[in-house]
Amino acid sequence: QVQLVESGGGLVQAGGSLRLSCAASGRTFSSRAMGWFRQAPGKEREFVAGISWSGSDRRYADSVKGRFTVSRDSAKSMVYLQMNSLNFEDTAVYYCAAAQRSHSPVVATLGGYDYWGQGTQVTVSS
Repeated sequence: QVQLVESGGGLVQAGGSLRLSCAASGRTFSSRAMGWFRQAPGKEREFVAGISWSGSDRRYADSVKGRFTVSRDSAKSMVYLQMNSLNFEDTAVYYCAAAQRSHSPVVATLGGYDYWGQGTQVTVSS
């Protein structure tokens, strides 16, 4: 079992930055790929970024490439999402997720993740 708790969301002006954190508990965290997803009102949950269990492989949605950076500190059981140059379209609830299986590759689909946090709200004002 993996438990996930996100933090770091808030209100920011367009062009600003935020760093989201995800604190994980559970013995197998360090061996699982991790993902960040987001869901805006009236829209489906979508993939934002993911990082492999080793940290060597990272994937991003086209909409955030060059602006967002995902990282992890397995010694601290933490995953981060640094978000720069935020715009109104980034407004959403952001969720941290842990992969179904240990040592699996990073995937961009919801079905690849079994464990989810409660989400943290990010609001970008124009």
